[in-house]
Amino acid sequence: MKASVQEVLKNTDLSQQKALGEIVYEAFRMTIIQGKIPFGERINEKEYSEIMNISRTPIRFALKILEKEGLVEYIPKVGVVVKEITKKDAIEIYAVRKALETVATETAMQLMTEEDFKELDDLLTETEEKNAQGNVEDVIKLFNKFHEIIYLKSNTLRLREIVMNIQEYLSRFRRICLNTADRRDQAVVEHRLLYHAMVAKDKRRVQLLIEDHLNSSLAFVLQEMEKEDQINESQTK
Repeated sequence: MKASVQEVLKNTDLSQQKALGEIVYEAFRMTIIQGKIPFGERINEKEYSEIMNISRTPIRFALKILEKEGLVEYIPKVGVVVKEITKKDAIEIYAVRKALETVATETAMQLMTEEDFKELDDLLTETEEKNAQGNVEDVIKLFNKFHEIIYLKSNTLRLREIVMNIQEYLSRFRRICLNTADRRDQAVVEHRLLYHAMVAKDKRRVQLLIEDHLNSSLAFVLQEMEKEDQINESQTK
């Protein structure tokens, strides 16, 4: 069984109270955005149908939605293949993220109690400790939790819904950044500075820190994507 098929199966949660087509769609979407299905790889309906022990109908349903979202494309005489997540995609996602995080953070810091700030402080302390130990996976999980807490405390349901729609993109880009020690160290410091600005309720400082943090993150992601493009080009020559 191909690794990509195994990843789709891993992301398929049949315990959800949703239509099968929607579950399959979410599994494919998450797997593609995570980069677990290589771009250019053909998604064979028959293969997935047999391995997942389901009819082709929910798979076909999922692929139609993914095609509308630009994550897959139909190529005549080839079939449905995974499209590459481009630099343009990254720039667009970061622009959305910058706007969302600014609003959520500014709102959250006005509503958070001393206990809430203590929770965030403890989380950052644990993040700093895990980073010093070189525990990348825990650092990634703690950074995700940091942002989850801010969105939760902001009490902005619509913002949280929007973020959930791009969560896989955010997780993929965050993983690209945090797998490198220098960028990870920088990000840890930037999160601590943001925390202090939130405690001080310094709106302007919060805006500047979020902008600087995300600009640095985007620059790093684009640099890594450029490296990957160069590797792919050299392999095709």
